[in-house]
Amino acid sequence: MPLKMRLARAGSKKRPYYHIVVADARSPRDGRFVEQLGAWNPMLPKDGERVKLNEERIKHWLSEGAQPTDRVLRFLDQAGIANRPERKNPKKALPGKKAQEREAERKQREEDAREAAEKAAADAEAAKNAPAAEEASAE
Repeated sequence: MPLKMRLARAGSKKRPYYHIVVADARSPRDGRFVEQLGAWNPMLPKDGERVKLNEERIKHWLSEGAQPTDRVLRFLDQAGIANRPERKNPKKALPGKKAQEREAERKQREEDAREAAEKAAADAEAAKNAPAAEEASAE
């Protein structure tokens, strides 16, 4: 029987409260569980006592082979019971493919507009200097 340490939701609508339980991995999220190991109340302030853990029983179930979910592993890491390896995903913050294409298009349009403005300014400067040069050559 594969065991998981996971959150089971309790509380009313828009007022979440979670129990940290050990359950068979095949059972539903809020369904049958083997043992309740703690609680998490996300409605409390972060400096308050949001997470309550029964460390002795958690250690017992970890030794029995129960696998904590990522969120539960975060709680266990903060409590110093288990170690959560740091994840590295450098591409996570990058925009999607279409957004990158739109950004490249926008930069190209800006570049073209800047070049056109520079050319227009150079043409205007040349037109301004051309009559003066013709007058000087005519004399």
